[in-house]
Amino acid sequence: MKIFKLKIMSKILEGSRAIAETIKNINVGVVSAYPITPQTHIVEELAKLKADGQADFEYVKAESEFAAISILVGASAAGVRTYTATSAQGLLLMTEVLYNVAGMRLPIVMTDANRAVSAPINIWNDQQDAVTMRDAGWIMMFGEDIQEVCDLHVLAYKIAEKCLLPVMVNLDGFVLTHVVEPVTVPEMAEIKKYLPDFKLAEKLDVKNPLTLGAFATPAHYMEIRQELHDDLVASKNIMAKEMKEFKKVFGRLLTLVEYYGDQSAETVIIAMGSVLGTIKETVDEINNSTGGAHHGVPVQKVGVLKISCLRPFPVEEILKLIGDKKNIVVIDKSVSLGEEGTLAGEIRRVFYGRSKANITSVIMGLGGRDITKETILQAINLAKNRNDKAVFIGK
Repeated sequence: MKIFKLKIMSKILEGSRAIAETIKNINVGVVSAYPITPQTHIVEELAKLKADGQADFEYVKAESEFAAISILVGASAAGVRTYTATSAQGLLLMTEVLYNVAGMRLPIVMTDANRAVSAPINIWNDQQDAVTMRDAGWIMMFGEDIQEVCDLHVLAYKIAEKCLLPVMVNLDGFVLTHVVEPVTVPEMAEIKKYLPDFKLAEKLDVKNPLTLGAFATPAHYMEIRQELHDDLVASKNIMAKEMKEFKKVFGRLLTLVEYYGDQSAETVIIAMGSVLGTIKETVDEINNSTGGAHHGVPVQKVGVLKISCLRPFPVEEILKLIGDKKNIVVIDKSVSLGEEGTLAGEIRRVFYGRSKANITSVIMGLGGRDITKETILQAINLAKNRNDKAVFIGK
């Protein structure tokens, strides 16, 4: 009798645990964190891995999120690979230091388990926390499912250390952090093929003193900030290249943007994060229906554009994929208060002067409100209307 040995490629894991195992396999040197829902399970699992002897990083318990990221500033400046995770008010409490991290060009990687911000107090998911930090100088990526989130963390360290820029990997709180899915956690041996050991050319050393984040007068400040801006813009091409290298090692594709659905569609829905799963299912039902209307939506071909990177924003890639589309519906789980959906504003900028596309900003899911196929169908129904103001759906 021939005996076949099956290699188990994936595990059934909670999202937070999968992230923690990925961080362990990346072989970080210092983890510093302060617990906040719904991020807590990530740092709890990392603490457990350390306590059980399965990881040898230094685990520093901080008294606040501000302290956690500040601890990493020192560790990263000393040439150590670092990690932290946070959510909502925790991210906002870090604001001052987030700007410092980018300005000092420290390659720190952080997970943000996206959550609504106060007031009123709300612990459920939307993406308001992350988009508020879009101008802090960090590369910002968003994952659709647990597998992609784990893979993005590996990519994040490669990009951060190559570009000397910090990276924030975002995933929807609870929807992904607490859900259990099959996931292939990148193995340490695979990661080593892709991600070299971290070596900082200039680091804090008592024998060779240097200054980081020095005082800058008006004669120098602007040029320093422009250099940061230019390097953040240039990081997009480096990311695209490294995504191809990632596929060679791990066999999985990562993209800045991704088109899904009928290529001939005149209407396209744009979104970030886990909501894309529900959107794709809804679009499949519409595209596969025959004759009449589907749940009140006249039969039409619909496409989906997934945005995986908010900063730097993939302008050329978006135009290449949907620059000729007539109707665009942008579904945001955040709102630029007094204006419209945050992602919708970015899309209007992309299309301004380049296309006559009808762009509709739809706000859904704030504070954890359910996003269903029915609410997505409502959004599609708005596609051909001229809506200059944001439309809130799901009340």
